[in-house]
Amino acid sequence: MTKIMDVKANLTGVVWQIDAEPGTIVAEDDPIVTVESMKMEIPIGAPADGEVVEILVTKDAQVEDGQVVARIRTK
Repeated sequence: MTKIMDVKANLTGVVWQIDAEPGTIVAEDDPIVTVESMKMEIPIGAPADGEVVEILVTKDAQVEDGQVVARIRTK
C-alpha cells in the first residue's frame, strides 16, 4: 500500500535550492529542499524512502517552521 507523506520545513528561512523534482526517487534523509537561515544552508530531507510527487515551494520563497514544502509517495 502506498502512502503520501508531507515533507515539512524544520526551520524558518528562504528556499536556497530545490534538490529534487517530481519523479525523483529518494532514500530517507535525502535532501529535497535546502533552506538558508542565518547564513547557513540546511537541507530538508525525505522522511522515508519514496518518490517525490510534488514540490510546493519555489527558489527564494520564504518558508516557516512546520510548512509543507513537498510530498512524497512511500511504499
